[in-house]
Amino acid sequence: MNIRYPDTPIRPVVDQLHGHEIVDNYRWLEEMDNPETQEWVRQQNQLTRGILEKLPERKGIVARLQKYLDTEKIDYPKVFDNRVFYLRRKQGQNQPILYYRFEHETDDQERIVLDPNKESNTGIVSLDWWFPSDDGKLLAYGLSKSGDEWSTLHILNIETGEVLTDQIPRCRYANVIWKDQHSFYYNRYPQPGEFPPGEENYHMRIFHHVIGTEWENDPLIFGEDLPMKVMLGIRLTHDRRYILINVQHGWRRNDIYIADFTQKELNFKPLITDLEGLFYGEVIDDIFYLFTNYNAPNYTLVAEDLGRVLADGVTEIESFQTIIPEDKNMILEGASYVNGRILVSFAKDATAYLKVYDIQGNFIADIELPTLGSIDKLTEVGASGKPYLVFQSFLYPPEIYQVDLENFRLTPWAGIEASIDPKRFVIHQKFYKSKDGIRVPMFILHRSDIVPNGKTPTVLNGYGGFNVSSSPEYNAALFPWLENGGIFALANLRGGSEYGEDWHRAGMRENKQNVFDDFIYAAKYLIEEGYTDSQHLGIHGRSNGGLLVGAALTQEPTLFRAVACGVPLLDMLRYHKFLIGAMWTDEYGSPDIAEEFSWLYAYSPYHHVKESVEYPPVFFYTAASDSRVHPLHAMKMTASLQRFSDPKRPVLLSVEFDAGHGVGKPMSMLVNEQADIWSFMAWRLGLEIK
Repeated sequence: MNIRYPDTPIRPVVDQLHGHEIVDNYRWLEEMDNPETQEWVRQQNQLTRGILEKLPERKGIVARLQKYLDTEKIDYPKVFDNRVFYLRRKQGQNQPILYYRFEHETDDQERIVLDPNKESNTGIVSLDWWFPSDDGKLLAYGLSKSGDEWSTLHILNIETGEVLTDQIPRCRYANVIWKDQHSFYYNRYPQPGEFPPGEENYHMRIFHHVIGTEWENDPLIFGEDLPMKVMLGIRLTHDRRYILINVQHGWRRNDIYIADFTQKELNFKPLITDLEGLFYGEVIDDIFYLFTNYNAPNYTLVAEDLGRVLADGVTEIESFQTIIPEDKNMILEGASYVNGRILVSFAKDATAYLKVYDIQGNFIADIELPTLGSIDKLTEVGASGKPYLVFQSFLYPPEIYQVDLENFRLTPWAGIEASIDPKRFVIHQKFYKSKDGIRVPMFILHRSDIVPNGKTPTVLNGYGGFNVSSSPEYNAALFPWLENGGIFALANLRGGSEYGEDWHRAGMRENKQNVFDDFIYAAKYLIEEGYTDSQHLGIHGRSNGGLLVGAALTQEPTLFRAVACGVPLLDMLRYHKFLIGAMWTDEYGSPDIAEEFSWLYAYSPYHHVKESVEYPPVFFYTAASDSRVHPLHAMKMTASLQRFSDPKRPVLLSVEFDAGHGVGKPMSMLVNEQADIWSFMAWRLGLEIK
């Protein structure tokens, strides 16, 4: 294949950072609005499309992806009295539709609340979030375009279908609490110009909006003096008596403020501040329950009299009554309070368990789950007195279950049929030792009749960051690969939440290299155990996982035959200067601080591309509308690698102009993106797609 890369001018910019001279040859590619940059992107897209579209593997993959991805999908519910609201995407639809039905009703009685597919012929408008009023008559919801996630708040009269005239912009990640049928509390970001340039993506605040009034005049109710980078969440307690505000400082600490919701004027007082840990509060029968990892890395559930907490604030959790103690072998992930019982989800080795306790913390029973998998969320309790949860696994799509706390079992409430027969495949969980001897789990999937022969095409995936667990989840895009004899492996790296806060902290900031070592040693394990070899092993990761495979690529370039790197962070000396990158300095460290610069510079993939190294083929994919990770990372890394790479080991770039970080991507774009990834892998790893 004759590949000729687009011409990419080298224009060095030299920075002096903490005694180091840093040369950036492609700083000009950061200017996305520059016509020269846009032309360069157009040529890169043209090159990539001209190669990937012609791959013989792609046609079969597209056909299978359309079959497997374009099936029904259901998402977690929200329960209001006896009405259950949930998202369901049916075959042929780009975006999921919001439905509701009463608890006692069946699937065929569901009612459409909101269909975002009607907002765009191409499916690029997505429903980001939604909050019905208490009586189910009004709906506050957020729509965004091209995956940029900068939601505009709208209000729908559910009974009449009328969309009210109120529209509030910049409501990214909004929570809404309805005060009454005429007003609500909500959070949003400032308008450009309210703060210095670059800060408009921060400074989240909470406001009160009265329907029919100008949102620009909405009174500020919380957040005026908070630090720039905090994230705010608001919700009502179980008894609907108090508003709790969660003030998130990165991914390892938060504060809680409280106000009496029954009062005409909200007066927020600090409940938990300046304690090193994560805290989630709830109020039931005048008892304050606290779910926390403070001095308990695997989490614990404690309780105290609400009156004392309101009078004194939380200064010492040690005096609280322990309801569910920390378990050194399992992670306490969530709790739902139901009529004198507590439904608790745990995780052990990244797989879910479900248990029932009484309100004093005495164990009552285990509830059997359908298979090895994960619980997405324990949801609100309906009028039936039964809570809901969403369960899924690698081979079983998400399904909504009602939890029967009398007979201790799950009852399917709403779900879809799997697009494959799970009996055709097997899932193994293996444990391997990382560089420093730490024990790391990994899931390995393949067809049940496949016997790995040491050369089986294999794709290794990972994430390892932000306290996020890589638990078993349904991904229909894997099935063409698995059906045709490929292996898929998912490593549970440090930096995630698989083993609590200690596991998270062992993979962040100055410890970030542990994550890369865990991933590299997962690859070595797959080779040593005879699953594959370095000529048939590919790696894939996106976002923080894109940073992961970028670091693996530059640190162990001969270990892999193919790399797919999606919406990645790769220039770790400038990541914090773009979009919401400064949010992540708590996780990665700040290049502006000398010591933290040294951590980042030691592994920053963009700064470790070398002329003398033979890198494997790489496929970068990113998006111009990404409001989280700037496409400059993938673009600059592409330019740097193309400069030194033999076209026989191609470096390809795809920049999507009507998509963002991944949320809200229409089905047509999702099929195309996944077809690119898996046809690239099949091409480079030698898997024949029939």
